[in-house]
Amino acid sequence: MGRPGLMAAKSAPNPLPDAGFSQLKSLVIERTGHFYYQDKDELLWERVRKRLRATGLRDPAQYLGLLNDSISGPAEWVRLEAEITIGETFFFRYAEQFAALRGAILPEIIERKRSERRLRIWSAGCATGAEPYSLAILVNELLGQDCANWRINIVGTDINEAFLEIARQARFGKWALRAIPPEDRTRYFLPLQREQWQLRPEFRSLVRFQRHNLMSLLDGTSPLQFTEFDLILCRNVLIYFHPDTVNRVVPALRDCLLQDGWLLLGHAEPSPTFSAMMQALSLPGTVAYRHRPPEEAALPVPEAPQVRAPPQPVLKPERSARAKSPPRLPPAPAKPAAVPPLPELATLPSQVRARADAGDFKAADDLCREALAADPLNPTLHFYHGLIAQALNRPGEAEQAFRKGIYLDKSFAMAHYHLGLLLLADGRHGPGRRSMTSAARIAAAMPGDRPLDEGDGLTAADLRELVRIHLDAAARSGRKG
Repeated sequence: MGRPGLMAAKSAPNPLPDAGFSQLKSLVIERTGHFYYQDKDELLWERVRKRLRATGLRDPAQYLGLLNDSISGPAEWVRLEAEITIGETFFFRYAEQFAALRGAILPEIIERKRSERRLRIWSAGCATGAEPYSLAILVNELLGQDCANWRINIVGTDINEAFLEIARQARFGKWALRAIPPEDRTRYFLPLQREQWQLRPEFRSLVRFQRHNLMSLLDGTSPLQFTEFDLILCRNVLIYFHPDTVNRVVPALRDCLLQDGWLLLGHAEPSPTFSAMMQALSLPGTVAYRHRPPEEAALPVPEAPQVRAPPQPVLKPERSARAKSPPRLPPAPAKPAAVPPLPELATLPSQVRARADAGDFKAADDLCREALAADPLNPTLHFYHGLIAQALNRPGEAEQAFRKGIYLDKSFAMAHYHLGLLLLADGRHGPGRRSMTSAARIAAAMPGDRPLDEGDGLTAADLRELVRIHLDAAARSGRKG
């Protein structure tokens, strides 16, 4: 999913100042989960206005009547959702995650399911289909000639039926294929006229598309077949949802997995709270989640080779330990050295991160304290100390740790952000808003596509959007109180 363009919205008149529009906006957010529109009245109004013109209705109040009509309403909801949803995508988007899929996740699933020869994958929020088709290419290449002997079910879903109709055609332009080298493009696609490409039948046949609203997972109306998946991808969808909704949708997605199934979220979406819901595994360049009992140890996974599609060009942060592949943690010596040698000091943050990502917060806490004793002026270690303390339900300790990280590096945007989250959750709205605003101000001084230090792929633009969402939620909560 991408960002909607704002050019049309800038020229649109202000939304009608009546209760009908506010009620319509609330209904749209409730039904679709798109909290993104909470503070974007002009953009939403521009899209609603298209449906008013198409239906010949005068105002939002009349349009609400149409949406609530038991006969005509369902079809009109489909048309409105097609207007308001967002769908920019391309093949092998986020190459680091596809490298993990190729080198670790899919090989583990295939080996485990080899006797059954059945593979079920769900691409949720697939837009025009590049993601599920990318998965079909990977599965086909990994299975080779044995692919015909497997029952493979890759389903792509979206709330936007217009996107799905495009996806079913499996025709793409150069922009959607921009991450695929020319030599691979001819292996995966057949050329059409006017720089259009058709996905080859052997990949296309593995994928089917179906309309699905993720919010249906929360009210029990999701179709019964959305269960027992080996792998679910839900990337760049939840960033548009309210944080409270995200914390309900993620466990609902987990429950759609088979035991030992895998879940991949977008780089901007992982949260420390997810480790309490699933087992988190740190793979090169990404974090993946598994539906496994929390007491079970993480299975070793092979290091992922580079995927054929080159990674997107991004500006790599210099300080971030999280941008690097966390090494396997060696057995702890009986008496650790008081001051590790310099090369080992450099790896301490990533070792702490690896333990925390695996959900072993007690071990991560112990290691982090040892690391801070050896390197007390490392802001990244203080930041991890704060995240771990939060996971262990020690908010006071977490607050002190975030503040120490900020004291050592005042431009540490993620430390400001997590401190703001903690303060807002504690009801301290004034200090929380100030911390959030500081995070947004730091991010605003960077290029929008720059990944933030310790942000797990979160870009400066993503952080600014998240801050707006949280501040708006805090303002609404304050008004209710």
